[in-house]
Amino acid sequence: MTDQLPHKASSPDVATAVSAAPVRKTRLRRWTRRTLLVMVTLWCLVTATCMVVVLTTEQRAAVPAGLSYVQAGDVRTRYREWGSGGSPVVLVHGAFESADAWAPTAEVLGRTHHVYAIDLTGNGYSEHKSPYNAAHMADQVNAFIAAMHLTKPVIVGHSSGAAVVAEAALRRPSGIGGLMLLDGDALLTGAGQKNPAAYVIIDPYRTAVLRLALRSDWLVRTAYARACGPRCPRLDEQGVDQWRRPFMVPGAEKAVWEMLRNGVVGIPTKRLEQLRSLTIPKSVVFGADDFVFSKSTPAETAARIGAPPPTLIPHAEHMTFVSDPTTVAAAITTLTPH
Repeated sequence: MTDQLPHKASSPDVATAVSAAPVRKTRLRRWTRRTLLVMVTLWCLVTATCMVVVLTTEQRAAVPAGLSYVQAGDVRTRYREWGSGGSPVVLVHGAFESADAWAPTAEVLGRTHHVYAIDLTGNGYSEHKSPYNAAHMADQVNAFIAAMHLTKPVIVGHSSGAAVVAEAALRRPSGIGGLMLLDGDALLTGAGQKNPAAYVIIDPYRTAVLRLALRSDWLVRTAYARACGPRCPRLDEQGVDQWRRPFMVPGAEKAVWEMLRNGVVGIPTKRLEQLRSLTIPKSVVFGADDFVFSKSTPAETAARIGAPPPTLIPHAEHMTFVSDPTTVAAAITTLTPH
C-alpha cells in the first residue's frame, strides 16, 4: 500500500501577507519621502527666517553717553558712583547684570558711604575682554580699587559676583576692608559649563533667538520678575532698556556666548575655604526664599568662609539688592569702620 502525501495548499492568509508586503514597503517609502520633504522645507523656512532676523537687526545699540570709565588692569572699566563721604564700598554684580542694577541699594548706602559699582568685563558697558572667569574678573576688581586709590573698601558680590569678590580678597587681602557674599555661594559647581546649547546651536539660529528675546519687552520683564520676586518694582520702559541694552552693544553677543560656554563663574571649595584665615570682617546675606540655592546653602557658605551665621532676609528671593535695598545696605554698613 503506497502512502500518498496530502497536497499542501497555500494558506489564504499567507498569500495575502505576501502580496501586501510590497504595498507596505511602497507606503513606507512614500511617507519617508514626505516626512523628509516636510523636515527639509521647515529647516529652509526656519533658516531663511533666522537670516532675515539677523540681517534686519544688524544695527547695534549705542552705548549711553556720559558714562564714567577707568582703566582697571587690562579692562577699560565702566563704573557708577554714589555719595562722597564715609568709607568706600565696591559693589560687584552677578552674571548678566550690570552696575545699574545696584542703584536701589547704592542710593541708600551712598547717604553714609562712598559707593562704587562696576561692570565686570563681558557685562554692562565695560570692555569685553576674555577670559570671563573668576581670576580675570577678580584682577579687574583689585585693579579698579588701585586705580581709584581706595583704602580698604568693603567689597560685595552678588550671585556669581560672590566668587569674584572672594577671589579678589584672596589675591589681595591687605587691600580689602571687608567682604560680603550676597545671594551667592561663590562655588565652582560646574553649572552651565560646557553648555551644549552654546556649541550645538550655531548661527544664524542662536543670534536670531538672542535678538528676538532681547527685543521682547515681555521676556525681559518676565526674566527680571522671576529672579527678583513679587516684591520688586515692575520694570518700566526705562528699566527694560537698562537690562536689555548692554546685550545689544558692539561685542556683547560674542561675549554672551563665550560666557555661556564657560558656565557660571565660581572658585573651587578648597580655594574658598582659604578665606577662613583672613581676619577681615565677613558676612553672608541671602534672601530667605532664594530659589537658586538650597535652604542649607547660606549657613554652609558662612561656615566655609569663617563668617558669622548668615543674615536671611524674610520673603526675599534672589535679587535682594533690588527687593530689600535698606536691609542690604544696613548689612553692608555693619562691615564698615564705625
